[in-house]
Amino acid sequence: MTMTKHTLSVLVENKPGVLARVAGLFSRRGFNIESLAVGPTEHPDISRMTIVVGVDELPLEQVTKQLNKLVNVIKIVELEPTTAVQRELLLVKVRADATVRSQVLETVQLFRAKVVDVSPEALTIEATGTGDKLDALLRMLEPYGLREMVQSGMVAIGRGARSITATAAR
Repeated sequence: MTMTKHTLSVLVENKPGVLARVAGLFSRRGFNIESLAVGPTEHPDISRMTIVVGVDELPLEQVTKQLNKLVNVIKIVELEPTTAVQRELLLVKVRADATVRSQVLETVQLFRAKVVDVSPEALTIEATGTGDKLDALLRMLEPYGLREMVQSGMVAIGRGARSITATAAR
């Protein structure tokens, strides 16, 4: 059996404790959440969780059914990579003194990233994109020395005009 990555877009009521209950459901089943991002939607009383989990199809179906039973869960949609726009945010502090700064800046430009903080010895770079793009950027910056980094979980939304929140607003 091979584990595959699945991206779930879960609409929930914007109430305290909902994140803990949803994460707990995955934890009790022994599933590791690879990425988790939670934020508001266009409806102030609804939040969207984007959950990336590595799991087989059948156990995922069972978790989805259990998630649907949680009182604060409004709707769950699995987003396929081909039918969704997926992005992550990366902030990375790179050693960039005068001897290598121009090369680092060239790399930043190549990846359409931007410099958000400058000091004599380092640059802090902000980049958004798919996990693959961000991994490639990190590989290019690694030789200069990565001082510190933080990467968000994936956020994703379906392509096209359809909205999963349109029917969920109560």
